[in-house]
Amino acid sequence: MRIGLMGGTFDPVHYGHLVIAEVARAEFSLDRVIWIPAGDPPHKDHAVTPQEHRHAMVLLATASNPHFVVSRLEMEREGPSYSIDTIQHFQREAPAAELFFITGADTILELLTWRRHEEVIRACRFLAVTRPGFDLTRLSGVLPASYLEQISLLTGPGVDISSTHLRQRVREGRPVRYLIPEPVEDYVRKHRLYQR
Repeated sequence: MRIGLMGGTFDPVHYGHLVIAEVARAEFSLDRVIWIPAGDPPHKDHAVTPQEHRHAMVLLATASNPHFVVSRLEMEREGPSYSIDTIQHFQREAPAAELFFITGADTILELLTWRRHEEVIRACRFLAVTRPGFDLTRLSGVLPASYLEQISLLTGPGVDISSTHLRQRVREGRPVRYLIPEPVEDYVRKHRLYQR
């Protein structure tokens, strides 16, 4: 069993996230990708949308893909959501499985700031999907060679979308159609998320 772990705040989830997960799933023949919305993300310096909203949006966005599963693990855990705790949970839950941590290459640049990063890098393989314009040499300038051996870079289609930009567009009353799945867009409107 090959399992992808797709963690993030998903505030909101968008097509960039979906592309990253599907590219990783297809390229590495993953049996499933487990989406794990963060409960209390330690790296965010702004208030995040309540977790039940973020969880609901991920459910809506991933419902049509039979390889995608959504976990409430980090939402139900007390305290900050640390990747090492999540990875170790799935190691215990599926000890025979090969785990792949899926993320954007820009997030990998912050790996040395993660809690117990030495254990994180040994615990699973990282699949870092590059965004348009990402300079691959940036990784070698930041991470030790032993870390780079555990990271596989994937070039995904050119989908350069950020949740920060989407929240701003909604606040300004600008359209987000074709940037987020339609059910997520409807949910954002219904619950008046990201409004002033």
